[in-house]
Amino acid sequence: MRNIKLLLEYDGTNYVGWQRQQNGRSIQGEIEIVLKQILQESVNVIGAGRTDAGVHARGQAANFRTETKLDLLEIKGGLNGLLPEDIVAHEIEEAGLEFHSRYSAKEREYSYRIALTPSALLRNFSWHVKYSLSIELMQHAANVLIGTHDFGSFCKANSDVDNHSCIVSVASWEINETFLRFVIRANRFLHGMVRALVGTIVDLGRGYISFDEYLKIFEMKNRSEAGMSVPAKGLILEKVFY
Repeated sequence: MRNIKLLLEYDGTNYVGWQRQQNGRSIQGEIEIVLKQILQESVNVIGAGRTDAGVHARGQAANFRTETKLDLLEIKGGLNGLLPEDIVAHEIEEAGLEFHSRYSAKEREYSYRIALTPSALLRNFSWHVKYSLSIELMQHAANVLIGTHDFGSFCKANSDVDNHSCIVSVASWEINETFLRFVIRANRFLHGMVRALVGTIVDLGRGYISFDEYLKIFEMKNRSEAGMSVPAKGLILEKVFY
């Protein structure tokens, strides 16, 4: 038995998300279909992050177990030759049998892109915001996220998790003339957490809520108290750390 690790990039625009579902095409499903052709056996591809519909990845990690004796480069070449053009395997390597792309991960890093002016080329990879935003206030809000916090106010209500505690090591905003980019790295992420955080921080940046109100949202531990869930298309899984 072999355990093979992949590093994947994909455009999630046309997919129902990473996870295999009955109601449409998934990233996991497309990869498993192709691997079955290459390996002549069915495999279960495990992803490090279960990205939602429309969410993209630059550095998704995944692994699968197989009995194949095929060379790694043959498998990678087969994947990139048969997968749709919006899914690419960048790296492939042998991993120990104990490796699990999800449970072995120490941290994950996501980014969210906000367009300050309309963009035709990046319309599927950014959310256009028309409001005037206070970047200084938004960065102040990001600084608050560093450390261990309860993110219950930023988790989808039906999420089945034991607790809402996450340890955030990086949270910052980058800006150029036309885009804002939010980067956040943590030991774990709750379902919908990044999109809810960005929506709430944008509410702060546009003056819809005060900084004190922003802090109180954390104390409420109630998703209905936080801001909107921003569009999925601006979110990218950047990297998984092991």
